Amino acid sequence: MITNNHIGILAGEASGDLLGAGLINALHAERPHLEFVGMGGPNMIAAGCHSLHEMDRLSVMGLVEPLCRLPELFRIRRNLYDYFIQHRPSVFIGIDSPDFNLGLELKLRQKGIPVIHYVSPSVWAWRQKRIFKIAKATDLVLTLFPFEADFYKKHNVPVEFVGHPLADLIPLQNDKFAARKKLQLDPDATIIAILPGSRRNEIKYLAERFLATAHLCWKKRLHIQFITSAVNEKRYQELQSIHQTQFPDLPLTFFQGCSHDVMEASDVILATSGTVTLEAMLYKRPMVIAYRMANLTYQLAKHLVKLKYIGLPNLLADEKLIPEFIQDAATPENMSAALLDYLDHPEKIATLEKKFLEIHQQLRCGANQRAARAVLELLSI
Repeated sequence: MITNNHIGILAGEASGDLLGAGLINALHAERPHLEFVGMGGPNMIAAGCHSLHEMDRLSVMGLVEPLCRLPELFRIRRNLYDYFIQHRPSVFIGIDSPDFNLGLELKLRQKGIPVIHYVSPSVWAWRQKRIFKIAKATDLVLTLFPFEADFYKKHNVPVEFVGHPLADLIPLQNDKFAARKKLQLDPDATIIAILPGSRRNEIKYLAERFLATAHLCWKKRLHIQFITSAVNEKRYQELQSIHQTQFPDLPLTFFQGCSHDVMEASDVILATSGTVTLEAMLYKRPMVIAYRMANLTYQLAKHLVKLKYIGLPNLLADEKLIPEFIQDAATPENMSAALLDYLDHPEKIATLEKKFLEIHQQLRCGANQRAARAVLELLSI
């Protein structure tokens, strides 16, 4: 029997865990009696979700790398399916992680359980035929970006654009000097933030090149200072090791777990493609985006992905606002030239700030509350 107080929910990585926690809190504010069970990280658990498995077991990326983990992933998905069939939720909400979630969602919906998928898979970029599976697997898709909702509407898939929680969290106007004071940085310095990513593979393929880029900038402009933030102690140690062994003279200040402060305190940012570029845009900071991956993965992706841009700011603007360097183009020479170009042309920064503010206002919709209302409207509770 389906009960109105039992909601299934599943996130497979850190970004989904934050979205899930925001949604759970917003739903609790409307319906305090609701119970949540499924799979999530520390934020969802703190919000009240009972997690049946450790979320980290799903945190795999790329086209090739997950193949090694298939037996375990199938076992976890089968276990979750059995649980939800025996303890039927009023709705199942899959957050991102489409390769894992969509298969589970399809099976649950075939058993009569309503399904919502929160965060659109990149069907507009590659594997567009997945839209037909999504239509079969879901009753509603909640998207973070407006261009995603437009794509679903064209294919007659029920969809609602809810905005991005980060656009609600980050203020429209920021305070660079307050951030520098908080981090004990020189208020008058020229500062470049170096953000090579939080995943092991991103550190592997980009960290050394990012620090080499910073070193080139510094050699040309000795007054520039550099800052970085690592997501955890392990990434912190990896970055420090590269710095100490290869670029010991580079004036790089390390922080941990405070990437937003680091972005707000900076003048320009060098960032790995991903959510960090959205955050940098919301802080109205000019940036250079880069990405590298395993060569086999890149060769496969090159034939599958149909995108003009990889950076979220460029995708949202539907124009190349900021430079992008992918794979072999992500050289220290290319990236350092692009960073210094910003410092030489402040008028470019002013133009970007105006564009970024427009996009920020478009995404600032009260995402958690809108997503919660969409869930409750689907259930009519």
